[in-house]
Amino acid sequence: MLIAKNIHKSYHSLNVLNGIDLTVDNGEIVSIIGSSGAGKTTLLQILGTLEKPDSGELQIGDVKPFKLSTNELARFRNQHLGFIFQFHQLLPEFTAIENICLPAFIGGKKSKKEIEKRALELLDYLGLSERGSHKPAQLSGGEQQRVAVARALINQPATIFADEPSGNLDSHNAAELHQLFLNLRKDFGQSFIIVTHNPDLAKLSDRILTIRDGIIC
Repeated sequence: MLIAKNIHKSYHSLNVLNGIDLTVDNGEIVSIIGSSGAGKTTLLQILGTLEKPDSGELQIGDVKPFKLSTNELARFRNQHLGFIFQFHQLLPEFTAIENICLPAFIGGKKSKKEIEKRALELLDYLGLSERGSHKPAQLSGGEQQRVAVARALINQPATIFADEPSGNLDSHNAAELHQLFLNLRKDFGQSFIIVTHNPDLAKLSDRILTIRDGIIC
């Protein structure tokens, strides 16, 4: 479970978040919508521990991540949280399988053989078993995003944070990605917190939260 209480964030004189309260249950899919500049991505980055709030409290499971040291926070993020972005951010010089393995190699908790076995299982689950040796430039946009999903899943995180995950995909690939999130929740039990402008993706969520003027309304 993720619990955020009274989250505030400003950039210079610009107030972006003005007291966000939010709870996400285990296995829940929550979409966050709102106009451009409403603070959606800022909130997602704070919930995902990529950025710190000016004030307020975040708890993920039984951990308060912003009370951890820098190294402890990085380790917690690597082991328990997954991230999917609009632009897949795959490393172009690495193959699909190498990109997927990177977070697990950084975590250092399993052997190379175990990590690669898990990556191959994810590729198979995502229908990409023939594409593991291909580099990102050799993959379609939909395939690249599925590789990014596999990378987010490699350490079996409890929560996945997705920022406009289908924003760079055509309607067919977007629909496939949306269905994939539902399948992942059913098969692996992950929670998803998704920032999106896509109404079709938002409608698939258990809850839709709208940010306006820095608060959830």
